[in-house]
Amino acid sequence: MIERTGIVTLKGNPVTLVGPEIKVGDTAPAFTVLANDLSPKTLADYKGRVLIIASVPSLDTPVCDMETRRFNTEAAGLGKDVTILTLSMDLPFAQARWCGAAGVEAVKTLSDHRDASFGQSWGVLIKELRLLGRAVFVVGRDGRVAYVQYLKETTDEPDYAAALAAARNVAG
Repeated sequence: MIERTGIVTLKGNPVTLVGPEIKVGDTAPAFTVLANDLSPKTLADYKGRVLIIASVPSLDTPVCDMETRRFNTEAAGLGKDVTILTLSMDLPFAQARWCGAAGVEAVKTLSDHRDASFGQSWGVLIKELRLLGRAVFVVGRDGRVAYVQYLKETTDEPDYAAALAAARNVAG
């Protein structure tokens, strides 16, 4: 498996990302993760939809909490053809509990804890911690990546405006 160093830090400390760097124009890599009800979810389950995919270390941290709540709020202005997924290594039960407590209903949380399938195929698995690094991807209906932002510092928030503009652009 590909390992990339010197790309991101966590609280200023360099970490290693496992997996390839995804670029605009790439075909979105397949993955299998778990929904909050423990059912498997794959990229193919969202075929034909515009996706905003956010990977976060843990919903139980302040920045991940803020980011997921922000995308949940923004979802209302995106239309029915755009689906927002937030992936983390949190257990599905913890994700469901967090969503209930936070009132998050428009963002679908998915757990990569079992196989790190998403983390490895999308190049966001932090080797040293077995957590996902912070990144945002937009995938068009055609299954091609239209936007990528790997956050250099994992504790920083993403560029919401750029990700939302990319999603609106490919949604037409």
